Amino acid sequence: MFVEVEEGIDGLIHISDLSWTKKIKHPAEFTQIGADIDVVVLEIDKENRRLSLGHKQLEENPWNQFENQFTVDSVHEGKITELNDKGAVVSLGENVEGFAPARQLTKEDGSTPKVGDTLPFKVTEFSKGTKRIILSHVRTYDDTKRAAEGAAKAERRAEADQASASVKKVNAAVEKTTLGDLSALAALKANMEEAEAKPTAAEAAPAAEPKPKKAATKKAATEEPAAEATETAAE
Repeated sequence: MFVEVEEGIDGLIHISDLSWTKKIKHPAEFTQIGADIDVVVLEIDKENRRLSLGHKQLEENPWNQFENQFTVDSVHEGKITELNDKGAVVSLGENVEGFAPARQLTKEDGSTPKVGDTLPFKVTEFSKGTKRIILSHVRTYDDTKRAAEGAAKAERRAEADQASASVKKVNAAVEKTTLGDLSALAALKANMEEAEAKPTAAEAAPAAEPKPKKAATKKAATEEPAAEATETAAE
């Protein structure tokens, strides 16, 4: 866009210096011949007698605020303003647009949105340098499903862990009881074996020596003199 600053002095505004947010393809989309416009002198090239002007520099760069507003994974309502084979241009509010690739436009019921539809979009990429916001409608419901499935899996895992802990606790109690019973049985067996090993009172007493039979001794003493008398008589 050529702008007459003063009579005989023209300057050039590059299309990228017209707006911070709007993607202008032709200056006619922004203004028209004969209209007044405020400009800022950006550069003076004396040798080539060239004057570079800007219009958007009159305002603060809103992308400084957009950087905090349209963070990655944040969800915003957007209106589709343009639609083509590559995707859709989405208006996110005054003076800010984003782009949603075609594969990220499908609705949850499988249908394709149209121009004028307002849908929730999730920010998947933000670039302050290139002034680009990439959006996805699919992620708004797909991520919700995944989050719900993840929560359900986590709940089932927690229940399984709790059940496993309960089983381990019961097994430990049973094992402790069994070991206690075995210990009691082992002690009882040891007492029985010890009792069997001890001799009874009758077995412990020493055997009594047999007493000499007095009658037999007397008889023997009596028989010996008789035998001697018989032998004498015989002689």
